[in-house]
Amino acid sequence: MNDPFFRIAAASLKLKVADPEYNSGEIINIIEEAEKKNIRLLLTPELSITSYTCADLFFNSALLESSLEALKKIVRTTEDKNMAVIVGIPVAVGSCLFNCAAVIKRGEIIGVVPKTYIANYHEFYEKRWFAPMAKGEAFRTVRLLGEEVPFGKCLFDLGSGAILGIEICEDLWAPVPPSSEMVLNGANIICNLSASDEYVSKAKYREDLISNQSARCICAYAYSGASVYESTTDLVFSGATIIAENGGICAKGERFSRDNVLTAADIDVEKLNSLRRTNITFSENMSCSGMYRIINCEVVNESNDLSYRYIDPHPFVPSDSDSINERCREIFAIQSGGLAKRIMHVGSKGCVIGISGGLDSTLALLVAVESMKILGKKNSDIIGVTMPGFGTTDRTYTNALKLMNELGVTVREINIKEACLIHMRDIGHDENIKDITYENTQARERTQILFDLANKEGCLLVGTGDLSELAMGWCTYNGDHMSMYGVNASVPKTLVKYLVKYVASVSKRETRDTLLDILDTPVSPELLPPDENGKIAQKTEDNIGPYELHDFFLYHFVRFSSSKEKLLRNAVKAFDGIYEKAVIEKWLNVFLKRFFISQFKRSCIPDSPKVGSVSLSPRGDWRMPSDASFNVFIK
Repeated sequence: MNDPFFRIAAASLKLKVADPEYNSGEIINIIEEAEKKNIRLLLTPELSITSYTCADLFFNSALLESSLEALKKIVRTTEDKNMAVIVGIPVAVGSCLFNCAAVIKRGEIIGVVPKTYIANYHEFYEKRWFAPMAKGEAFRTVRLLGEEVPFGKCLFDLGSGAILGIEICEDLWAPVPPSSEMVLNGANIICNLSASDEYVSKAKYREDLISNQSARCICAYAYSGASVYESTTDLVFSGATIIAENGGICAKGERFSRDNVLTAADIDVEKLNSLRRTNITFSENMSCSGMYRIINCEVVNESNDLSYRYIDPHPFVPSDSDSINERCREIFAIQSGGLAKRIMHVGSKGCVIGISGGLDSTLALLVAVESMKILGKKNSDIIGVTMPGFGTTDRTYTNALKLMNELGVTVREINIKEACLIHMRDIGHDENIKDITYENTQARERTQILFDLANKEGCLLVGTGDLSELAMGWCTYNGDHMSMYGVNASVPKTLVKYLVKYVASVSKRETRDTLLDILDTPVSPELLPPDENGKIAQKTEDNIGPYELHDFFLYHFVRFSSSKEKLLRNAVKAFDGIYEKAVIEKWLNVFLKRFFISQFKRSCIPDSPKVGSVSLSPRGDWRMPSDASFNVFIK
């Protein structure tokens, strides 16, 4: 069985201008190096056999004949290699000379793709030597090294679900790059052989082009640029090598290196195909013209150790502080903008929020404060309600009161113990049996109080539950599960922490200290009595597992439809050195079962603003039967 991860590499080479014999040796060296690293697809720069800057020497038959001899040596080298290799070479066809990419596998030239757009402006004047691929041409064959070889609009089936398309340098800069048409004919890996010179700020622009094209085309995009060993008569080249996947940069090589550079990445082809299936806009643009010939070029790809793939253990959280702060600002703008609109629409005086001293209610309160600012209302228009119960600890109770007072909201305290005891007596439940009835009695009593108080005061009840809790069903149906508007419903627990931390960093000292202590408090619903030391006894992550694992599972399961096997494999890679495989598998089983059996709670959640790429709203992002079986998904 082929592995869904496909290892590709882009090379920058130490070449000599107009010396195909020497250059073939360097190409062969990089092929040997790539083989040791189990590369399955190797890309070299534009005109790598001759070098790009030969100028009028391209007219000379000696150079063209020498390049064919060099190609022959490279082809022979690949006879025992389990990889596809792409080299750049000038190919004479009749009276025309084409700037081409030749695809080689196991001692055979599989196909040749000519450059579509010939750069002929500013520092480029390629039309002096090369002809573009004929307009409207699909494909034909040319005779190369004594064999008839496919030529023109060719795609290459590499196996493992990977389909290769090739464009050459300027093609990417076109208003409609050929790769846009290639992907609509099935390609999901695009390789670009390039000779893009350097000048100030161009590197960033080029990287953005590659990243954006990979996102727009839902593909992997590998780029291999000509190196510093090209002619420096008028230009300098840097040997840029970049590999992107669906908008993200997977790997970049060092520019201006004096040595050969091999930049590798393990591409998740299965993920790309899954994203395309769920993107109806993409599928509606699929071409049925059949203009591209798909050629078999399968390489054996039975296993991949993911050595060249970084898997982020916290996919909802940016990796650097600047990006985190920007993400937090944007999320707050979405949450507070949504809440402000709802308050304005219903003509509410303000809002009501149950404040527990925990993370989620803290975030909801901070969002409400920002919404009051947007609407020109006072913070006192927010009614914060603390409702001590059987499990409330001094720490969370104190933090709830301190935060509300520091933010200037209206504080209400309503103890729920007596009401819960009366209710338990009414339904014949022994208060000493601390089971799910004991816990949910408190959650529903709090919700009843909040709804009725909101009605009484003419306010909107703001929900506090987050995305992770909805995924796991870690909420009481018609208890904390319900509100009039849920501001946190698409914010995962791992991100809630960063949002609160961000606000703490820009708050005055007293508020900052309170927020930091809330961040340091164990996550708990506090529905069971504290331990003998008065500390939280009921810790959520002890019961259902680490939220960082569940958020990881949630992201990959919902966003990319990953199987259990793939979820486990990715998590083992992402959390290497943090959790043992057996621990990850244990909590993965918990996640999958709870996710399925909890859909009935998600089917009727209140309105809430979407803030990220993963949401479980039954009205927009996630439609699933409440009684679907999980058997297939946990095998």
